[in-house]
Amino acid sequence: MRRILPAVAVAACLLTGPATAATASPTPAAAPAPAPAPAPASTPTAGTDASGVVPADLSAAEVSFRGGGGLAMHGTVLSPAGAKTARPGVVLVHGAGTGTPRAKLMGEAVEFARRGLSVLIYDKRSEGYSLMRRSYSTLADDALGAVAALRSQPGVDPAKVGIWGFSEGGWVAPIAAARSADIAFVVLVGANSQSPLRQQTWAVAAGLRKAGVSGALVDRAEHNLYRVIADGGMFPEPYYDPEPTIAALRRPVLAIWGVHDLLTPPKESPPGFVSALEKGGNRHYTIRFFADADHAAHLTPDRGVTRLPELAPGYADLVGSWIGEVTAGRPPVAQTSGPAPAQDSPTLPTEPPAWWESALMQAVALVLLVAGFAAYPVVALVRRLRRRSLAPVTRAARLLSAGGTAVVLGGFSYLFYLVTTGGKLASPGPLLAGRPLVWLVLQALSVACVVAAVLTARAWRRAGGSVPCGERVRLGLLLTGGLVFVPWSLYWGLLIP
Repeated sequence: MRRILPAVAVAACLLTGPATAATASPTPAAAPAPAPAPAPASTPTAGTDASGVVPADLSAAEVSFRGGGGLAMHGTVLSPAGAKTARPGVVLVHGAGTGTPRAKLMGEAVEFARRGLSVLIYDKRSEGYSLMRRSYSTLADDALGAVAALRSQPGVDPAKVGIWGFSEGGWVAPIAAARSADIAFVVLVGANSQSPLRQQTWAVAAGLRKAGVSGALVDRAEHNLYRVIADGGMFPEPYYDPEPTIAALRRPVLAIWGVHDLLTPPKESPPGFVSALEKGGNRHYTIRFFADADHAAHLTPDRGVTRLPELAPGYADLVGSWIGEVTAGRPPVAQTSGPAPAQDSPTLPTEPPAWWESALMQAVALVLLVAGFAAYPVVALVRRLRRRSLAPVTRAARLLSAGGTAVVLGGFSYLFYLVTTGGKLASPGPLLAGRPLVWLVLQALSVACVVAAVLTARAWRRAGGSVPCGERVRLGLLLTGGLVFVPWSLYWGLLIP
């Protein structure tokens, strides 16, 4: 199954955004905590290090620790220069992406450290993590290894160390916190309370709608493509349900969203977190929205499309003061504040496909379509080479063959292009009445193919026994393709306005 439609593997990347392992962890919150990591090595550094430039008002120490599966991992701890002892600490967990360097979170680390925290940033794993393979459970083990490393640092109070998770890290950090009593608090930015597949499908569809696309392409085709990708094992952790893990959290939670988050549904995710936390009896949570901020709570000049280096004003201050209150034994109770987020369209359910729309059946349909449509011109070419040309029963058969091939290959190619460029702001090409011209051409060809199939069947029936045996086989294959084409094109929205 993992080799079905190999090109669709490209479509699973995001994003973007939070994207996601072929097999979801069934009950990540109940998984046993990893064995304590050995005391990490730490080496004081100054000036610059592997994570980038360290400002003069901060000190840095290199650390090594063991992640999930015993993988050796490396990071940097930033602290205020001359900081007092017994200070709180926080581990930063990356969003989606393989081998993301620690420097990616240097901006946040510097600002948090300037608020009196010791902050550990580490290089994300590439081993066991790829476009089509990842495990949130393993990533949580990586984070727990980092927590153990930070708790052992000089001057850090081991009882005041928490975890911060961004985007994909918003699924990972709660798993780690639900597993270990060593984590004192949880901070989340751009996190999702939906499944990864539902989030990703929404993000790409939202990008298409933002570009002006409407109709079956965005309402049906894009949604179905992601379900088929997931069913084919090419979308990691597609149906992971974060609610049980969130409900299992017994630590204070600070959850932050930019109002212009284009990768996480900012109106739907916060209520999901609140519902799960309340269900688990945890009312020590703070929900905060930041104006003019994007998915990462950075400033954005264009409603979430472009991310500036600067954090949203007040974001770092909130993190510093909130952690200070929590670690002092004064966790806030059920607070929500900030401007209303912008979300133009709701997410849609993404249940596993039925047997008839599964990746396997899509592969079977693709084989029948290609074989049926391609056999017609191939046989004609062979006959011509052998100088045995035969007049076609009807010219409509040629249209069905050529048009069907163009729709099948062109349709998939265009969909793959859209889902790989659809995050934040899609590039669907010129539009007419909310439909990309490319899609309108494919829809027109689909209608023409259905008409051509009917005309071909009628012509063959009228010709009756005068059609040679070889030609009957060729027409049979072609009409089989035409018969499969009708439900196939309906499923993908090519025959729907």
